[in-house]
Amino acid sequence: MTYVYFLKLSNKDIYKGSTEDLKDRIKQHQAGRVTSTSKYLPLKLIGYEYYSHRSDALRRETFLKTTEGRRMLRQQYRDAIGE
Repeated sequence: MTYVYFLKLSNKDIYKGSTEDLKDRIKQHQAGRVTSTSKYLPLKLIGYEYYSHRSDALRRETFLKTTEGRRMLRQQYRDAIGE
């Protein structure tokens, strides 16, 4: 099982990632041990999706990193990011 997760960064951007251990990965982000988010602390988990197949999760994460996917995600989480 794999999770695709969304973090609100301190600059109000949304970080998209995937992992098999969501709790541990969030702890790594919050501790500043993830290079891509360490400069944007504090951060907050605003949502996640569960996939039984890793390939489906990776496909979803890839889509969410496109222009269309970013737009959809910002619309979906507009209250959480303060827009």
